[in-house]
Amino acid sequence: MEKPEPYNKLIIALSIIVPLAVALLFRIPPLPGYDFTFLPPIYATLNGLTAVLLMVSYWAIKNGKRELHENINKICIGLSSAFLVMYVLYHLTSEPTPYGGEGMMRGIYFFILISHISLSVVVIPFVLFTFSRALSGNFERHKRLAKFTFPIWLYVAVTGVIVYLMISPYYAK
Repeated sequence: MEKPEPYNKLIIALSIIVPLAVALLFRIPPLPGYDFTFLPPIYATLNGLTAVLLMVSYWAIKNGKRELHENINKICIGLSSAFLVMYVLYHLTSEPTPYGGEGMMRGIYFFILISHISLSVVVIPFVLFTFSRALSGNFERHKRLAKFTFPIWLYVAVTGVIVYLMISPYYAK
């Protein structure tokens, strides 16, 4: 018999509240008097570091280094949480930056951006349920879900960097 997962209600609540809160950022005017325009390269770096660490975590578990795998995933959750805080601070205090590219690059940018945003919403419950299952000792269920969580989370982390690199020339100077 599988152990009950004690965090299900919290995970579901966070999986709804976080995307709604982020979506609300784009419906309110920026707060005046704060300058967090330095944050995008920092949170893009956090995404890049998360991507690298996710690959190291995958290597660790495939090579039987469970404690390393666990510790790296805790770091990745921390990095993703720090990203979220910085992203919210930036968008609470700054006007949105429109993409200025043209032609095929514009289409590529929007494809990457839309898939990134969509999967960043999806990945929240995936990461939290996968982590919760490991914490609860439900390793078989953890492993089954991790097969989906890992590639989605890696895609979100990598495309976060790509989106930043593509839009960075258009940030206000």
